[in-house]
Amino acid sequence: MAELIVRGAPQEYVCEVGSWKTLEEHLKRRSLKRVLVLHGEKSWQVAEAKFPELNEVEAVFDTYHFECTDAEVARVVALVQAENCEAIVGVGGGKVADVVKAACHVLGAPAIILPTLAATCAAYTPLSVMYNEAGQMLRYDVFPRSNALVLIDPEVILDSPLELMVAGIGDTLAKWYEADVIIRQLEKSSAEIDVAYFAAKMCRDNLLSLSSAALTAMRTGQLNEAFVKTVETNIMIGGMVGGFGDDYGRTSGAHSIHDALTTQEASHRVLHGNKVAYGILVQLVIEGNWAEIEQLLPFYRELGLPASLFDMDMGDLPDEALHVVAHRASEPGETIHMMGDDITSEVVYQAMVQLEDYMAQKRVEQAQ
Repeated sequence: MAELIVRGAPQEYVCEVGSWKTLEEHLKRRSLKRVLVLHGEKSWQVAEAKFPELNEVEAVFDTYHFECTDAEVARVVALVQAENCEAIVGVGGGKVADVVKAACHVLGAPAIILPTLAATCAAYTPLSVMYNEAGQMLRYDVFPRSNALVLIDPEVILDSPLELMVAGIGDTLAKWYEADVIIRQLEKSSAEIDVAYFAAKMCRDNLLSLSSAALTAMRTGQLNEAFVKTVETNIMIGGMVGGFGDDYGRTSGAHSIHDALTTQEASHRVLHGNKVAYGILVQLVIEGNWAEIEQLLPFYRELGLPASLFDMDMGDLPDEALHVVAHRASEPGETIHMMGDDITSEVVYQAMVQLEDYMAQKRVEQAQ
């Protein structure tokens, strides 16, 4: 086995109603006197009213520039240095969190995350997904230092867009399928991998059983246990899969398909988790596991997760584009190869075509 490094959790994690109000006390316990608060634009329109007043800690506020790029990380690093801040508080979604973590790694400063969404496990994990200016995914940067603090207020996330929660469910559902295909190949396991496998199974089981009630909570504005557990599944339990499993639990087929889709301009309007949800099905086609696809389709339909390129308004991608995506997904070093040694560009291309044909036939049957 390759080296496995456990990055199991942030230094401190709190999920409870009103947790944001404790921010200043947490900052003071860390002897922090001046911080940068980096936030999103749209999310801040809602989050600003819920952000606690800081009386004894000075704060500089800034809006991140829409993408987690090396240039944006450098800009934030320079801002922290110019303003003599000692830590960064990220308020927003996954890309805000990723910028904060990457900048704090450069600075050697604490990363404090207050998520406004449960669309990814970014608030929990010590890694950043880096993109270029065109929105194409470049790489994962994994950091040796855990996030210092994560404060989740379920009431804040209850007010987030429903479609982002659905995308988060799609992203987190992939934890099981990507970890399972890797771990079941291992001749022997370890305690760390067993924890990752258990967490991955929890992701699948929780989401399949709780998502419907969680989305009802969002539609009605009434907090319920299913919603809180779904939020923590997307953020905490999802983060534990890669945190304990490292390369054996992080990503394999579904995320490679997502990353490859970012080569296509048309995919940039599709949410991350929706592309990953589609990638789950492509991975299952590669595995030849059509029975599992049939099991998942009712869940996909209920939530509105895409089961095809057609569902993402990408059904008109030319054959040449599909080959580009297939080539990118199967490049040397891509995590799709964690599925096995025989994943070629042609294998990926054929899986995408087969899935599209299969779902097109399903639509014909439903129309009859």
